[in-house]
Amino acid sequence: MGDLRWPIVRTPGSPFHPLRPRLRAHHVPSVPTFKPSMSVPDWLVSIQNYMKALQYNHTGTQFFEVKKSRPLSGLMETAREMIRESLPIKCLEAVILGIYLTNGLTSLERFPISFKTQFSGHCFHHVVLGVYCNGRYGSLGMSRRPDLMDKPLAHRTLGELVAEFESSYKRYQHTLKKVKIGLYVPHDPHVFQPIEWKHLVLNAARLGAQEMRKELEKHGRDMRMKILKSSSAQSPIKERSRGKSLSPRRRQSSPQRRLTHRRDKSPASVERKPPELSTLNDGYQIRI
Repeated sequence: MGDLRWPIVRTPGSPFHPLRPRLRAHHVPSVPTFKPSMSVPDWLVSIQNYMKALQYNHTGTQFFEVKKSRPLSGLMETAREMIRESLPIKCLEAVILGIYLTNGLTSLERFPISFKTQFSGHCFHHVVLGVYCNGRYGSLGMSRRPDLMDKPLAHRTLGELVAEFESSYKRYQHTLKKVKIGLYVPHDPHVFQPIEWKHLVLNAARLGAQEMRKELEKHGRDMRMKILKSSSAQSPIKERSRGKSLSPRRRQSSPQRRLTHRRDKSPASVERKPPELSTLNDGYQIRI
């Protein structure tokens, strides 16, 4: 009989063990670095190539937990974890990583685009990061299909970009059911504001192609003019005021006093600031 022993492999700098098979080292791709000489399209290509180097996660297990309701600052910490671990990612993780790598490039606007499709009686969900710069739309993302992730900055309207994705879906016999468009993501990675994922929801099954394009172009125009504002982009005081009372002082106020404030509509009463609100400005904290 032949020799069935493990082949002896000596790795420089590692202790020798004749019975331990050599494992392939985990590939860690280099994080792209933005240079002032780079154009925005070139920078987007560098980011997409980095995502492709991480590879798509086919294992069925999501390596990173991404909660859509989490503040942007917390999601950026998850993006830093993705870079440290350099593990394969899926579409939602690619959106968060794309936002992180494009932060600070204020000439580029970012917003999420979500798709719901149907194939063979089953529904599938997908999300990419829409990008807008100098009058052109494109996208970043990850997918099992090469034409369902990144799109170049070449589409004149948001409707053209979505139509391009719909055409790609049709090549795989997928029927587009719904499209959800979010709002621009702030470039400040430290804000507590969560991402607005679905400011516009369009039912492709009910709307025709012309009506879909009309609604998408209107939404894109409103975003460019910065007309739309995130429903969650409110001060912490306003958010808390919807629920329980803000302080014991307010809880102790009588119904007659509240009625007086409600009926008093003079200009002086509008300018007055309740004392209990002013006491919250200092030391107010938000738990993530």
